Amino acid sequence: MDMLVKLYDLPGSQGLRERLAKAGVSLRRALVAEKHKVIAWVRDNFSEGWASETEVAFAREPVCCFVAVKDGKLAGFACHDVTCRNFFGPTGVLPKSRKSGLGTALLLACLEDMKHQGYGYAIIGGVGPADYYTKAVGAVAIEGSEVGIYRGLLGAARFAE
Repeated sequence: MDMLVKLYDLPGSQGLRERLAKAGVSLRRALVAEKHKVIAWVRDNFSEGWASETEVAFAREPVCCFVAVKDGKLAGFACHDVTCRNFFGPTGVLPKSRKSGLGTALLLACLEDMKHQGYGYAIIGGVGPADYYTKAVGAVAIEGSEVGIYRGLLGAARFAE
């Protein structure tokens, strides 16, 4: 299913970003020079489909992929406006970095970026953890979106999560 988020009603992210920075996590927009490293990391840790979507993020101006770096290594990523305009995702965090707020910080970085680009709402496509998105950003289910934009995707019903 897909979910809808009001970008004009996002929770603040500054405190979360400061807490992550104190823990040694840098959260920032990916640089074009890092494209090959980020794409390979997404492919190795998540899926080929997500790597394809992430590659599109580097073709956008500005780049619409955000990364979390700890100890000089990628710990998580999030993209927007890749499979469809106004869509958040894909996003992923390494298992050892989950439950730290990193995924929420990446989610908010993308949604705030979308808000600054003029969107009023964002769509989170093909949601797995709906309760998480409702709690984190007030996302609500879009009725009738169970199959969503990945309908007819070659070789699979949807990308790996």
